[in-house]
This record gives sequence, structure tokens and C-alpha cells, in this order.
Amino acid sequence: MKSSSIFGVLIVAALAAIGFFYLRDMRGPEVSLSPGPGPVSGKAEMAVSLHDPGSGMKKLSIIALQGQRTITVLSREYPPKTYTARESFRLAETPSLKDGPFKLEVSSNDRALYHLGAGNRTVKAIDYTYQNKPPAVTALSIAHNIARGGVGLVIYTVNREVQKTGVVFADRFFPGYHQFGDVYACLFPFPYNLPTERFVPKILAVDRAGNERVTGIYFHLIPKAFPSDRIQLPDTYLDKVSAEFKDRFPQANTPLEIFLKANRDLRVHDLKQLEEVGKKTSPTFLWEGPFLRMPNSAPRGGYAQFRDYYYHGKLVDQETHLGIDLAALAHAKVPAANRGKIVYADDLGIYGQCVIIDHGLGLQTLYGHLSGIGVKVGEDVQKGQIIGTTGDTGLAGGDHLHFGVMVSGEQVNPIEWWDPSWINNNITSKLQDAKETAKAR
Repeated sequence: MKSSSIFGVLIVAALAAIGFFYLRDMRGPEVSLSPGPGPVSGKAEMAVSLHDPGSGMKKLSIIALQGQRTITVLSREYPPKTYTARESFRLAETPSLKDGPFKLEVSSNDRALYHLGAGNRTVKAIDYTYQNKPPAVTALSIAHNIARGGVGLVIYTVNREVQKTGVVFADRFFPGYHQFGDVYACLFPFPYNLPTERFVPKILAVDRAGNERVTGIYFHLIPKAFPSDRIQLPDTYLDKVSAEFKDRFPQANTPLEIFLKANRDLRVHDLKQLEEVGKKTSPTFLWEGPFLRMPNSAPRGGYAQFRDYYYHGKLVDQETHLGIDLAALAHAKVPAANRGKIVYADDLGIYGQCVIIDHGLGLQTLYGHLSGIGVKVGEDVQKGQIIGTTGDTGLAGGDHLHFGVMVSGEQVNPIEWWDPSWINNNITSKLQDAKETAKAR
């Protein structure tokens, strides 16, 4: 009797164990499909990811449902112990699919444990719109007269929602920003150091489906020469720079080596940081009217000025100055050149204590070498509002303001933005014309 009871208990335990292992995998494979719902093009890569940690995948089927048609997109079978899989495909490989709405149905079966039962099945259906035609792009602005080192503004329309748009040339991209309706605006520079033959600006628009359109614009280039300068490096200046930057370059042994590391390596780092700050911008203009120049100031260095640096009569470095140096009284008050939002207020390498104001569409002004900063990041400022005081921080060779203008991180000639006629002819009138054209359509 005792043996019979023990045997019965063992039978029950065995059946319970079998039931546990059989019933523990009651869920089908995990399935995810990307991209998610919305427009897709035939050339866009789509991917399905599968995961089944229990019995593993057995097969996958993807079909497209469009109208009354069922179209096979992908079919796979997997060997035993396949617990994770990823498949990619393009809808262009399914030629019978037409432009318009359709549904992708993904179904996947796992393997039944111990070959008992049919296994578990997961079915996921996602709605898409098949869209293979590129977006239509039309330039509304006609005249684009752009000086070397200067800026152009193109106003254009795109007939559908985009994931990326702006102006492209050479290896550069400058983003455009939605204004109203189907109208976009893009500020783009003619870089001071780009060969003329490589500056062929075109409008790029990539819709949500991944379709791309590139459209040319009419433009006229205005040549411009820039000054050069010969700068002597006295020991007193190098000692000042060494004291400020020695912690950054502990491997440098002399004040001259510290200066050269700052003037070369740190300059490259700072320019990359300006590109990142340039992304923190309003999609619409925040400024009004011509930009202010610091009052009662005299220029001490020009934009795109090529500088030779000499130490004890020997040429030791060459760099290009990408702003305008303005000197007044020591610790003179520095006004905001125009209305905007503070996006940077801190030390910035060669620029020392620095403030950057965003004016929208990637347009920003830089105020470098400050002795004091009177604003904080995120603060809205008005034209003429005092944001700090001049100084000689960074690589400054005396108390002054380094004033710079940037478009999406690319430093451009500030003089244009001080000129009311240039601003009206090249910027504000284009925006006004675009608004009137949009109303008339």
C-alpha cells in the first residue's frame, strides 16, 4: 500500500512537470516592425524583429493587403533553436504593390515544446501608405545675391510633410524651417573658404516615406577679398595665455606651446561646439530690424582675416579670424545686437567668457572675451539689453569684444547684419513676398 502511494505521487508529480513545461510557453513570438505606421517608399528598408525565448521561432510570413489583393512580401522558415531573428526587405521588391493605403500583416509561429501541439502564433497588422513619388519643391524667392562669407535666404514650398529639408552644396547641409502652410525658409552661407565651383546651392526635401527631391535655385555670387594681418606674440601675452590655458594642456612645456595648442586644437574643438549650439534654434525669426553694433567702438580685427603669428621673428602659426573685434573702454557694456534667446552663457575655449544669442532659423550672434556675463541660458533678451561687459578672456590680446554672426554654426560676415538695406533686400522683403504669394494662391 505504501509503495502504491509513493508510485501515485510520482505519477502526479511527473504529469505536473510535463504540464508545466508544456504550458509555460503559451505566448507566441515577440514581433516588431519598423518603420511604424505612415508613408513608406519602395526603396526604404523595412525590418521585422522576432524573439521567442521559449521554444524558438518556426516560421515567418509577411503579406500586404491592398484592396481585394493579398500579396506575399516575405516568407521564412527557421531551424530549431532559433530564438532571435531579424529580417529586412524593401517594398520595391513587391512590384504588384501600388501607390496608396495598404496593410502589412506579419505572422510568426514558434515551435511546440516536445513537438506537442501546433505551437503559438503571433499576428500583427500595421497600416501604411505606399508613396514612391518624390515631393514637389518650388522656390518662391527668385533673386539670391550672395557674397563670399555672406548669407542667402531661400523661401520655398514643399507639397507634403518632410523629415528633412534645407539647402545642400558640396558636403554641407543647412536646415530649412517650416513657416506657414507649405512654405519653408532656409538661411544658408557662402563659406569664406569654399571654392566657387563647389558652391552650387540646391533645395533638398526628403518626405516621411524617404523619397528625395533636389531642386536648383537661381543665384549670383559676389566675389569678396578679405584682409590679412601679421601678429607678433610678445612674452607678456604668452604668459597671460599660459596662465589661462595651462590646465587644459599639461603636456605643453612652454607658454608658446600652450598658445599653439589653444590656437590650433582648442579652436577646432570650439568650432565643433558652435555647430552643436547652432542646432538650438527657433524655427521662426525672433529678431526685428538691423542688428546693433556695440556703441563707441572701433574695429581691431576683421572677418575672415588671415593671420600670421610670429614669435621672435619666426612664423609659428597661421589661422583665420572669423568675427569682428570691437574695442571701446575697458569693461564696456555689451548690448544684445537684436532680440532673441540666450542659448549659451559660459566659457568657450579661445573665445573666453562667451554669450550666444539665437535669433531663429539658425541665425545666432556670438559675444566673446567677456569679463562678465549678465544673462542665463533660456533667457529672452531684447535688442540693446546689456548682456555682459568686454574683457580679455580666452585668446584675447587686450580688452575688446569679439562679435560674431553664425548660420547653423557656420560663421559669416557680421557687416551684412548691420546694414538695413541689405537686410531688407535679402531677408525681410523675401519673407513678406512669400506671405503675399501664399495669400494669393
